[in-house]
Amino acid sequence: MAEVNTKAHELALKQREIGVAEFFARNRHLLGFDNKRKALMTAVKEAVDNSLDACEEADILPEVIVDIVDLGNERFRVVIEDNGPGIIKKQIPNIFARLLYGSKFFKLSQSRGQQGIGISAAVMYGQLTTGKAAKIISKIHPDEPAHYYELQLDTQQNRPEILKEETREWKKDHGTRVEIELEGSYIQGSQSIDEYLKETAIVNPHVTIIYTNPKAEQFVFARASEEKPKKPVEIKPHPYGVELGVMQTMLKQTDAKTLKSFMMNSFERVGDTTAKQICENSALLPETKPDNMSREMVEKLVEGIKKTRIMAPPTDCISPLGAELLEKGLRKEINAEFYAAVTRAPEVYRGNPFVIEVGVAYGGEQPADQPVRLMRYANRVPLLYQQGACAVTKALMATNWKAYGMQQSRGALPVGPATVVVSIASVWVPFTSESKEAVAHYPEILKEVTLALQDLGRRLGSYVGKKHRILAEGKKRDYIQRFIPHVAEALKELIGIKDTKKVEDILYEILEHTRGELEEIGVDNPEYDESLAKIGKDEKEEESYDD
Repeated sequence: MAEVNTKAHELALKQREIGVAEFFARNRHLLGFDNKRKALMTAVKEAVDNSLDACEEADILPEVIVDIVDLGNERFRVVIEDNGPGIIKKQIPNIFARLLYGSKFFKLSQSRGQQGIGISAAVMYGQLTTGKAAKIISKIHPDEPAHYYELQLDTQQNRPEILKEETREWKKDHGTRVEIELEGSYIQGSQSIDEYLKETAIVNPHVTIIYTNPKAEQFVFARASEEKPKKPVEIKPHPYGVELGVMQTMLKQTDAKTLKSFMMNSFERVGDTTAKQICENSALLPETKPDNMSREMVEKLVEGIKKTRIMAPPTDCISPLGAELLEKGLRKEINAEFYAAVTRAPEVYRGNPFVIEVGVAYGGEQPADQPVRLMRYANRVPLLYQQGACAVTKALMATNWKAYGMQQSRGALPVGPATVVVSIASVWVPFTSESKEAVAHYPEILKEVTLALQDLGRRLGSYVGKKHRILAEGKKRDYIQRFIPHVAEALKELIGIKDTKKVEDILYEILEHTRGELEEIGVDNPEYDESLAKIGKDEKEEESYDD
């Protein structure tokens, strides 16, 4: 027995608290740094996302410079510079060299970042792979000096180490510049920095991005609109999305004196009448003190909320792009012959409002014998990895694209010359992992994506049907026109007409009169339009049945 106790004491001495930074340093794959190619792209993505968020919060049209320098031996210098509001001096070390530090985690409003991990994780990865400190310069006003820091992250204590600190002259009026040296691999393709920036430009048409790749080639993604996205407003939680344990914590932390005032002050869409109804449905007194609520009472409260009809949360906390701007972004970056976009009405999952937007660019450079190119976005951020695990992909494959003029095998992406964009805007996007690469399969989200794609499909089907009719009519005309000279020659011999050219002109005129204009033929096909209308009716009936 003494031997067992000795061993237990030895094991106890080895146990210690694991710091969050130390945990992520050993598990960097959870943050998107699982290989060199992905690490380079993730570092750029996190810095650009921060720049765009900062500019939009400050109501500034973003101009972002992305410069990637190949240092050789699989090392790169990543430089991201923006014209945002800048960062005050005392916050610079914490923002760039401390994990889980930020303001967006506590806010219920749309933003690209959430956890306060991204850019500091990129700094940590650079430090782990090259030993070099990150270099940051930031300026908040034309009359203020710029503050320059060289930082590293103490992974055991999760706190910043300041290696150098000074003020500098900087020609910009305001903005931030971050420089990180890291190990990476640059390869062009569907999951590259080039693709990420192009896709970012599509759903952020108000942004200008100047990009210099490791080959020293410069690309400019110029803004297509001066219209800035609507600034989202922060809201309180909605009662339908709060779980029992969270409710217990909120009750312990509230300053409210009664249960009724707690409900009114802590949640959206809960006024005096609704709060009383919740208490009644919970079999609890409105004057109950929150401090005196037992676990059983909290459970009754949660059940009472489910029985109470409460208005959906407000949607001014999210800022969808809008069908017009989404289509404008597609036209700016993708060469195609047909464009369309759809924005759905706001819906709710777990008390969180969200909006689904979809767009399509058909024809042009996209191969006709390949699966459609799918672009997925969450809060206007491209999702380049884990496509197969995403709810968006599932909804796209589950939609019957054959009805809209494209080929499709069961359980596969449709085949055709098209680029399909699907974007979700929400106060809290349910990602499948910390690396934020795929959207979880919530039934409410799947349903909204499916309905949006069906709406888009009907518009696309109308165009594809028109195009096919015009092509078919063109072939018929070519066939008839090929024989008009021979018919004119035969008529000349049969009835003695001398002017063959005049006969040909008359036959061409008859052809135009009987066959009609090509555009009219494309539009006028009641049978095809009726079939599309029937598809739309069936889908609406299905939507009504689901509701």
